[in-house]
Amino acid sequence: MMRIDLRCTMGRWMNFLLLFLFFALSETAFAQTEQRISGTVVDKDGLGVPGVNVTVKGTKKITSTSAAGAFNISAKQGDVLVFTAVSYTTKELAITSQTSYKVVLNDENKALKEVVVVGYGTSSRKTLSSSVTTVKPEELNRGAIADVGQLLQGKVPGLNVSASGDPNKPAAVILRGASTVNSPGAPFYVIDGIPGADISAIAPNDIASIDVLKDAAATAIYGNRAASGVIMVTTKRGKKGQSQVTYSGYISNEKVSSELDLMNADQLSAYVAANNASFSPNDSSGSNTNWMAAIQRSSAVAHNHNLSFSGGSEHSTYSASINYFKKDGILSKSSLERIIGRLNIDQYALKDKVKFSLNLSNSSSNSNYTPLQNIVLQQAAKHLPISPVMRNNGNYFENFNTTGYYNPVSLIDNAKDETKYNVLIGGFNTEVKLPFDLTYNVNLSYQRTTSLHGEFYNRYFSQYPTAGFYNNPDPGIGIQKTLIGNLFGTNGSALRNTFQNTNKTLETFLTWNKKLGDHSLTAVLGYSYQENIYGEGFQTSSTNFPADNIGYSNLSLGNPYAIPTYRINAGDDLTYGQIRMISDFARLNYNYKDKYLFQGSIRKDGSSAFGENNYWGYFPSVGLAWRISQEEFMKQIPVISELKLRGSYGVTGNSQGIGAYNAKLLYGIYGTYYNNGVMEAAYGPTQGANPDLKWEKTTSKNLGFDFGIFNNKVTGTFDVYEKDTKGMLFRYNVSNALVPGGAIWSNGGSINNRGIEFSLSATPVASKKVNWSTSINLASNKNKITNLTSPYANGDSIVYTRPEGPGQSGASLQILKVGYPIGQFYSLKYAGKDANGVSQFYNRDGSITSTPVSGTNYFYVGSPQPKLMMGWSNTVRYNNWDLNVFLRGTFGNKIFNATRADLSFVTAATSNNLLNSAADDKINDNKNSFYSDRYIEDGSYVRLDNATLGYNIKKSVKNVNNIRLYFSVNNLFTITKYSGIDPEINQGGAAPGIDYNNFYPKTRTFLLGANVSF
Repeated sequence: MMRIDLRCTMGRWMNFLLLFLFFALSETAFAQTEQRISGTVVDKDGLGVPGVNVTVKGTKKITSTSAAGAFNISAKQGDVLVFTAVSYTTKELAITSQTSYKVVLNDENKALKEVVVVGYGTSSRKTLSSSVTTVKPEELNRGAIADVGQLLQGKVPGLNVSASGDPNKPAAVILRGASTVNSPGAPFYVIDGIPGADISAIAPNDIASIDVLKDAAATAIYGNRAASGVIMVTTKRGKKGQSQVTYSGYISNEKVSSELDLMNADQLSAYVAANNASFSPNDSSGSNTNWMAAIQRSSAVAHNHNLSFSGGSEHSTYSASINYFKKDGILSKSSLERIIGRLNIDQYALKDKVKFSLNLSNSSSNSNYTPLQNIVLQQAAKHLPISPVMRNNGNYFENFNTTGYYNPVSLIDNAKDETKYNVLIGGFNTEVKLPFDLTYNVNLSYQRTTSLHGEFYNRYFSQYPTAGFYNNPDPGIGIQKTLIGNLFGTNGSALRNTFQNTNKTLETFLTWNKKLGDHSLTAVLGYSYQENIYGEGFQTSSTNFPADNIGYSNLSLGNPYAIPTYRINAGDDLTYGQIRMISDFARLNYNYKDKYLFQGSIRKDGSSAFGENNYWGYFPSVGLAWRISQEEFMKQIPVISELKLRGSYGVTGNSQGIGAYNAKLLYGIYGTYYNNGVMEAAYGPTQGANPDLKWEKTTSKNLGFDFGIFNNKVTGTFDVYEKDTKGMLFRYNVSNALVPGGAIWSNGGSINNRGIEFSLSATPVASKKVNWSTSINLASNKNKITNLTSPYANGDSIVYTRPEGPGQSGASLQILKVGYPIGQFYSLKYAGKDANGVSQFYNRDGSITSTPVSGTNYFYVGSPQPKLMMGWSNTVRYNNWDLNVFLRGTFGNKIFNATRADLSFVTAATSNNLLNSAADDKINDNKNSFYSDRYIEDGSYVRLDNATLGYNIKKSVKNVNNIRLYFSVNNLFTITKYSGIDPEINQGGAAPGIDYNNFYPKTRTFLLGANVSF
């Protein structure tokens, strides 16, 4: 019995054991079965974080969170999910039997962790030893803006951006002061690694980040093109496992924000009568015409639409977009219409060790200009308000008895000026990860820009007297008014041209990234080849058309040969050029414990554009940085989160403004000569050769520090810099006995810039419901010419900018002078009026005269260079609402208001309108409008540049991730003492700060927009 009982007992235990193993194995098998894991990723405030990459560790499974932070992925118990996102610390989560999770990601310090795009690579901000400012899309200026320069206005310390209201004119962009007088001095643009890319080919909605490289340690890797700074633009790319469709659009309405204070008909009539004068019966008709309003639209509409698609699979990503932008200018007939298409594809192969990237962008724009725009603005300002736009018989009102007096509305209505502009940019990049921590890159890029331009002036222009019809050019060195009446031909005239520029670039470089314990090394060694062909095309003109409706579309219908005095306009004989450039470059970055940082680079550039003795230029740089906050003794000061001291030195070059043949001996037409009874064309030298012509070189020194306090809730940067440019490229006019042709390009002169930059960002309030962030930047630059000598000129000054106002032929406004800044105002000094109300001026000896002599009686009377620039942005978020307010200011600069001077010419009050500010001048004071310090004004201003109120609608529509509606206003108000239309006068080129009857009106914009993501 005992044995039987024992068997029974053991049998029962065996049954229990088998049953236990069955359940255990079943549970294990169940645990190994994949299941759907879902959840939400939120930030520390409990708000969903979109775009977080969620991967199963050790596998290739990946997904991304939705706009609300939700995710779904297949995983099994025991797997580990890895959550990564820009600006957040990486987090890992082990999967248990639970199938739903809430994951909280912590912010990481953006100022230190963000990736910064530098030449031929990237870097984290904490390891930078150079001066770089990064601007993210949400920080760019808002509004109906198509120009990247305006997007950055006020956002980068040291970047001086000035823009008019003209939709077809890009903003003037100057970084850390003008470094040359030879060209506008704009920064060099690099788009997705493509050097020298045309920035007009990028839609603002497609920008992922903009990195502004400022000191030589950052820019010298681009050598001869980097003297004015480098702006790196990165466009948006797709992400693996995330498919998204986004629409962004807005519509806006613009109105003129400020006008000239011109006299109306009653005011001008009262002034003329008070001075015992009278109008000509040919002008007076009892009208009260606002001529400025007559050439403007009452309001201008703009709208923008951007549709983008992005996504990716395990081995590829894509991003594509199409952008349509249409903006009417406030001046009649002016407008810009543009379509941009973009495609970025990244394809991975060989276990992601090889990456192929294709970048394509095409921009097609149609620019309509106000015909003879500068002349129209001048004529509208000075036209008598007592004259009508049209006579009773329907004809335009004209009075050709007054020299240089033309109806501005008729100029617009009877002419056409259009340009179609196309930019195609293509880049194909291959990146190969090699053994021994090496990476090899080959970048091929191609850029083609084409323009098709047409002008037509109908037979109405035939009645204008050719002897008095002058242009009204923008001021500059060597620029003066010229007669253009002979261009209008007979019975209508047309001009047509088409030109194409192509740029082919091959860049290949090897990168070595190695970490040895506490030591990190990054070395880059590369080669670049570039071929640039510009001005490939032709120009022609015709006249004597049978009808006006032909325009410039069919020049063959003209009959120019029937007009003996007409000459076909074939354009400039130096339009075409071809330049080849070859470069070698290298860079080494070293850091020890992310504490001690070193960077050194050198570039060797060769260009066919320079003299045979100086084809090559060398551009070295070095940068050092010390992260003091990483030292043990600093860790005892918890209030300081980050403190980095950095310094740099380097040399960069400037090749802007230099043509393919500026160093060569050139021949041109020298009229005709009589040869055996036939008139032959004569040719002779027009420019001498200079085998020693070489690069402009700019030496730059920079000392700065970056800091963060209170756990990086407050971060900032401070920089002090100095730039010295030597050997400026300049065209000198010399004796024919010295140089064949009497002109030669040479290196001469130098410019110094010194400045201070400061930026501060803070988040004073950060809670679940309310968040307030603020940032301010300040910059001051002192510009000074230090030398003007060259082998062909030994003077210390050059006078220029000659508007040639009434009664002032030959009068100049500015001077290039050793010891003074670019654009220094040099003019008469006003001494008030004598007992008869006649204007007086100071002699150089301090005495007073009423008959000043141009040049002889000139003084240094002010600088257009600002002493301080400021940008201040504030963003407040409350639940789903957000409000951004941005103010911008410029202080300490002067403006030469030549517009006010010319519109104060009281002697011609019976034939030209006046400003109300001239009402106290007597009509017999024929020198009251003489250019002098009387018309130099303070150009300081503070502008509320933009205010935007937005609201985010989440989970309101099925399959729609997010909807954002916003209302924005630009140029809401400007605080200034300047009496002109607007104090934001062009700061680019060699003639900054001149306001001369050619200022395109500024507008105030009201905008309504929406962003929708699917």
